[in-house]
Amino acid sequence: MRYHEKTEHFFTKDEQGRIKNATKGVELKTIGEIAVVVVDQSSYYREAEVIGAVFSASLVAFIVSAVFFHASLWFYVPLSFLLFFPARFVFQRAPQLKKVFMGREREELAVRQRAVKAFYDNGLYKTRQNTGFLFFISILERKVWVLADIGILVKIKQEALNRFADMVSKGIHEGRACDALCEAIKEAGELLEQHYPVTQGDVNELGNEIICDPGGECEA
Repeated sequence: MRYHEKTEHFFTKDEQGRIKNATKGVELKTIGEIAVVVVDQSSYYREAEVIGAVFSASLVAFIVSAVFFHASLWFYVPLSFLLFFPARFVFQRAPQLKKVFMGREREELAVRQRAVKAFYDNGLYKTRQNTGFLFFISILERKVWVLADIGILVKIKQEALNRFADMVSKGIHEGRACDALCEAIKEAGELLEQHYPVTQGDVNELGNEIICDPGGECEA
């Protein structure tokens, strides 16, 4: 399986149906408009790719030159240079290898910025009463962000949204992503129903299907 197919296969068809039904059930009781976006990665992490390639190429070159050429710099330097290119190709094809060189703060920033991009790209800011509510999952980083439009943040603070994000993130790490997401959607729905109950004439402004976006990473 190629890495960029993971968004489509992160949830099975049955799980996608469960998530869609959970979202529909919530939106029958609140004016909140919930969307779920899943992306492969939140950034290409070019710097981690280069650092990883340099480290890997240098390590292999050192071992080869030490074993076969008495640690000669005349072999080590050009070999390091030549090995850099195939090493970088490997990191490009297997993004999970980059995690060793990414850094926690870099991941957090990339996922946060990519979540904001997803919020706007998918029109969650366009709802009539500013009640867009986003569950954003970035697979490579195994991180989740929950964002809401200003109409919701008037009464529900970001700290509450972070709790839902933690629920889903924990579920992903425990191998029960679908269960955790459905639970978080239902709990979020209960909170939304308290503050933003459904009103007469309310219509579904956003689709309930999971939005899988394998491309469009935000270069943070």
